[in-house]
Amino acid sequence: MSAPTTLDADLLERGGVRLVVDGPRATITLDRPDVLNAQTPSTWAALRAIGAQLDPDVRLVVVRGSGRAFSAGLDRRMFTGAPVEGEPGLPEITRLGPERGAALIAEFQEGFRWLRDPRRVTIAAVRGHAIGAGFQLALACDFRVAADDVRFCMAETSLGLVPDLGGTLPLVRLVGYARAAEICLTGRRVGADEALRIGLVNSVVPGDGLDAAVDELATAVLRHAPGAVRETLALLASAADGASEQEQLRAERTAQLRRLAELAEQAGSPSA
Repeated sequence: MSAPTTLDADLLERGGVRLVVDGPRATITLDRPDVLNAQTPSTWAALRAIGAQLDPDVRLVVVRGSGRAFSAGLDRRMFTGAPVEGEPGLPEITRLGPERGAALIAEFQEGFRWLRDPRRVTIAAVRGHAIGAGFQLALACDFRVAADDVRFCMAETSLGLVPDLGGTLPLVRLVGYARAAEICLTGRRVGADEALRIGLVNSVVPGDGLDAAVDELATAVLRHAPGAVRETLALLASAADGASEQEQLRAERTAQLRRLAELAEQAGSPSA
């Protein structure tokens, strides 16, 4: 079990990210427990590199935090003129101007965006704080399994910012517009019981059972044919994005024909 040798080990270290690949499963760990796994641009660069270079045979990715929190969000030093060494702070991003600033934020977003690609199933194992960028990272995953001490919070608005790492779309998908607006605009904490009730998480377990619950879910997903899982995720995403009934029916039959052709090819029979 190891990280792919092509990944830049220094980048992973700067970003506070660990990667372990075990056959079809990869585990990404945010590993800055002393600051509750706060994130920096190097964190997003490391995640982006993992997404770009992860072996195609990896079918499932678990994202977790080291220690007692998933992630407390953006490293607060990013708000100052002298942030973490080598990292662009918010004032510096502003000075880039609209075009270059937008291009840089697009790079940041790519660190989370690939987690929504239906080619892989992604599971967030969330304990403790999942705030701001931490909340958005959890939202980027297909599933969220939460410990009973979890606290979700979209803190950006209270800091004078907006959620800009791709979290708004999945949040509205999961809980609806009105509830998503209330969560974002109040900046309040959402605990485990409420998160389960409103559909923000798939399950809540005692803290000492989080890893076992994630393992059980991963095993259940990996039991099925990769092509069927991939196509089903893509269909569900299409439906969530508001495809019309006719568009969705067309997507379903097209996907089914691809599956039948692949199954026929695997069986060694003509696919026509």
